[in-house]
Amino acid sequence: MDAARARASLRGWGGVGAMAVLCALALAFVLLLPRTQERTGAAWATGGPGVTGGSQARADSCEDSEAQKQTLSPSGADGDTIDAIKSRTGAKRKLIVGVDQNSYRWGYRNPNAAGAELEGFDIDLVHRIAQDILGDPDAVQFKAIPTSRRIPAIQDGQVDMVVRAMTITCERLGQVAFSAPYFKTGQQVLAPKSSPIKGYDGTLAHKKVCTASGSTAYSKLKADRDRGALPASTDISTTVPNQLDCLVRLQLGEVDAVVTDGALAASQAAQDPTVELKGKAFTTEYYGVAMKKDATDLVRRVNRVLVDYRASGWQASYDTWLSATLGKDSGPSKPPAPQYLRNS
Repeated sequence: MDAARARASLRGWGGVGAMAVLCALALAFVLLLPRTQERTGAAWATGGPGVTGGSQARADSCEDSEAQKQTLSPSGADGDTIDAIKSRTGAKRKLIVGVDQNSYRWGYRNPNAAGAELEGFDIDLVHRIAQDILGDPDAVQFKAIPTSRRIPAIQDGQVDMVVRAMTITCERLGQVAFSAPYFKTGQQVLAPKSSPIKGYDGTLAHKKVCTASGSTAYSKLKADRDRGALPASTDISTTVPNQLDCLVRLQLGEVDAVVTDGALAASQAAQDPTVELKGKAFTTEYYGVAMKKDATDLVRRVNRVLVDYRASGWQASYDTWLSATLGKDSGPSKPPAPQYLRNS
């Protein structure tokens, strides 16, 4: 891409410079907090009588996307984790949530809104969870977490949970716990409209592809290239902390394509009319709310919130933020059905 085309592309987005600055600031403002939620060996209250414990599917027993959807049954009971959240006093009595502030229509700061408040589909869900646990939808401390820091932020106690378009995977189930899925998507290719790239196929040969560090996109590309399902000449060495950085690299002509969740890619295509999705989704993935492995009561509570949210709230949020890019009658336009573990 020459300099003129790069400038035209940037103008087409209408704000990428500001978003790139915010992306950099997000890295600088990931704050460290004391570890307030370390719990081991605790008995947890659940929704069923006589049941005092439970755990999500182990990574070594997770084999497919259906297994990844399985989670603990819903409950409104408090346990040690929720008690710790509620025990915070004064201005600190908030739910601490890791989010994205750079993903258009998912979690982003709207420069045209008063105070540049965080908005988007994920942000709506966070407010609903805070309302249920603390009785105030605004009792939230948002923390901008890069893609590559989502799991460490949970494990280190920097956040109570991450709501950041985070795919449930078998590997991640060995590190954190997940709620029931709240969104279905799949990996897709994003490239300039003028590009000869047709999708996730041989047209990626000798092309440079950008992914976010620690993302399911990079894992998929590496695995497929290693086994010969992707051309060996495909360059996947470009990884970035935040997924939006890939769009900037694409606009500057530093890479030929981006691979990310189709739901995020569609929003990026809405930001920049010079790029488009190429081909169909080539994976099936589900987003979940991520929490600490031993935060069983919090997982159950979020799952109860999601039961109510699917009945009232989810569709309104989808129509507000995502229907324009994903469609009102598409597969993602309905929340995925939960699958609860037996005897949980």
